[in-house]
Amino acid sequence: MGNLKPYRFSFILIFLVLGLAWLLNISLGSVAIPFKATFSILFGGQVDIESWNYIIWNYRIPKAFTAVLVGGGLSLSGLLMQTLFRNPLAGPFVLGISSGASLGAALLLMGASLITGFASFSFLNDFSLALAASIGSFLVLLVVMIVANRVKDTMALLIIGLMFGSITAAIVSVLAYFSSAENLQRFIFWSFGSVGNLSTQQVILLSIIVCVGVLLSIISIKRLNAFLLGENYAQSLGVSLKKSRLIIIIATGLLAGGITAFAGPIAFIGLAVPHLTRQIFDTMEHRILIPSVFLYGAILMLLCDTIAQLPNSANVLPINAITSLVGAPVVIWLLVRKRKMLF
Repeated sequence: MGNLKPYRFSFILIFLVLGLAWLLNISLGSVAIPFKATFSILFGGQVDIESWNYIIWNYRIPKAFTAVLVGGGLSLSGLLMQTLFRNPLAGPFVLGISSGASLGAALLLMGASLITGFASFSFLNDFSLALAASIGSFLVLLVVMIVANRVKDTMALLIIGLMFGSITAAIVSVLAYFSSAENLQRFIFWSFGSVGNLSTQQVILLSIIVCVGVLLSIISIKRLNAFLLGENYAQSLGVSLKKSRLIIIIATGLLAGGITAFAGPIAFIGLAVPHLTRQIFDTMEHRILIPSVFLYGAILMLLCDTIAQLPNSANVLPINAITSLVGAPVVIWLLVRKRKMLF
């Protein structure tokens, strides 16, 4: 197992950067709040403008906390998939779980209007969209788990997951074709992704889901390290391939499916952050990668959300666009500078 002592300073630095990114995120937005006032509000001080206090505690802090959960959870699920399949292009969406969440949301937002009177049901509230997306991701996860029990080859499982994603994407396309312009627009806005529209109850529920996914990842550290050396070697170490795959798939399903259900499909983070972390830490040890990937994902998501808010402007950019525009050039630069990809 890897020695954590050489990485202590790196982790201290990461936590400091995370704290700065957090403060930056809650200080900047459509309403300009001075850093001094933000510090005063956070530590119980008094400010001249009472609305600032409301904005910080009721909107920006929950949004920043959601960004940490989303960025960290998606990055960790991407690490799990890249390790399981030993494929640098694998991400949290390869098993079709997030596509299942998109299908659930599409059925509610675009398919509901096809059923007479369904759209008028009173339960179409804040939780209904997350519930529909959760059901969609859970059903796909259930099918993937059944297939994982029957398929011995991990690469075959990857291909099957991609096929599930293609099937759900096709159904969403059919729904979009027959949907009204208004319902189609609602689905498109959901597909842009957002970390600022969750209620307190939704943030708490998302926190529980992410915590369970992180816990399953932590207890799988030995299995993940063994998978890096190949399935035959993992078996020689006494690792049960079937049980290990199921645990990793469940963890990924909770992280990717739960986050997509509440925040929408957010691209790039899950694919790129594991590569960023490997390049920076120059290690494959999951005792180091799991916490560092989560923290780097949280930092990147906070920064991207800060940019998407367009400080001092009433406009908000799609978070999906920002995560790719900001993150992709960084990964390209790192890979070109290192001239190798750790995997």
